[in-house]
Amino acid sequence: MLRVLVVIACAAAGVWKSEAQSAPPLDALGWLAGDWEMTSGQQCIEEHWTRPSANMLVGMSRTVAGGKTVSFEFLRIEARPDGIYYVPQQGGRPPVDFKLAGIPGPNLVFENPGHADHLKRILYTRRAADAVLARIEGENAGKPFAADFNYTRAPNNLASRCGSVK
Repeated sequence: MLRVLVVIACAAAGVWKSEAQSAPPLDALGWLAGDWEMTSGQQCIEEHWTRPSANMLVGMSRTVAGGKTVSFEFLRIEARPDGIYYVPQQGGRPPVDFKLAGIPGPNLVFENPGHADHLKRILYTRRAADAVLARIEGENAGKPFAADFNYTRAPNNLASRCGSVK
């Protein structure tokens, strides 16, 4: 009897969360899955995302200039009990958490205003089935900055503009 009362008391106090109270499903982010590319001068940037599982999308990004990879980033978007997070690891450095502000859909805004680095917000906007705008915002030496990345869906083949399979 005591065990039943403890279970009822814990449930009433919200100690155990139901599935309905957990983070929203990641299905609404399925549009991000696939291969994305953009070129800017001699630079090519590509981003690749897996389809969402119940708890995560996994991605990677690289920038190629002069035929060489000059930067890379491991990425993930994960559902946690307190929300959805974008977690980049630039150049293999330790991960940084950016929490989704709002409801997942065609406009994603991930924020980390207290981040010690200059980056404070990461945004993804679905412009069309084959176009995504990624944007980063932050501060450098107290001055605001922003950079836009206009991606288009890459062709479904082994060769990309950023590097080809031989």
